[in-house]
Amino acid sequence: MSVCDPVTGMHSIFTHVLPKHIFAESPTCKFDDKWNEEQIVDLKSKLHEHRETIAAVIVEPIVQGAGGMKFYSPAYLQRLRELCDETSTLLIFDEIATGFGRTGKFFAMEHADVVPDILCLGKALTGGYMTLSVVLCTDAVAETISSGEPPQLMHGPTFMANPLACEVAQASIKLLLASDWQRRVQCIEHILKEMFLPVKDFSNVADVRVLGAIGVIEMQSPVDVADFQRKCVERGIWVRPFGKLVYLMPPYIIGESDLRCLTETTVSVLGLE
Repeated sequence: MSVCDPVTGMHSIFTHVLPKHIFAESPTCKFDDKWNEEQIVDLKSKLHEHRETIAAVIVEPIVQGAGGMKFYSPAYLQRLRELCDETSTLLIFDEIATGFGRTGKFFAMEHADVVPDILCLGKALTGGYMTLSVVLCTDAVAETISSGEPPQLMHGPTFMANPLACEVAQASIKLLLASDWQRRVQCIEHILKEMFLPVKDFSNVADVRVLGAIGVIEMQSPVDVADFQRKCVERGIWVRPFGKLVYLMPPYIIGESDLRCLTETTVSVLGLE
């Protein structure tokens, strides 16, 4: 099948070369929920039905970011790892938002004690100072990619292994590892819970979620972003909501007074006092 562009009359080649993506239902189990096998039935059936054509399963472990800032059970990842092994499917974790301590563990996958076949990292890799991402993989994946004549990945991006970005990443990681980041994340989590959990019972609040240095207030209705941000700026903070979600992911170096100001102002602007 091809698609005809109504303006140029040309057929798109992308329908011929791009793989078909299969989407499974998002996990609805909360982080602390007792495991229920029903949570993964849809994904399990799709894996078995398409096992001959699915190359890999890609997930954000523990925290679905753009998917709704949802926190789900580590047991889901454990079962997913088992299913991928059963069907000889690669498992890819996207820890670009969750890596380097954000959820309370250095990597979110540690909550489930699960290791993927491929791991994608970025953002906090350089502390946000420069653009850099990295893909880690198991020996089996690396050896498969590198075998053959010619090797499958014999060419890399123009800025691959950018020396300056790599140096920044090394410095950032050394600073993080040398710091008491676990205690700092725990302190942030404590204050986020103290300030956010009490608003959970408001009629216009659908849910409140806190994990590590991530705090989320989910409203019943979409947030008026322009009005919300104007009020935030007037009070000296900057918060970017999307849809029904207002979330905070503060830096680990934030002081208690600044964090309390940030959370109190967020709650106040939302009218949840």
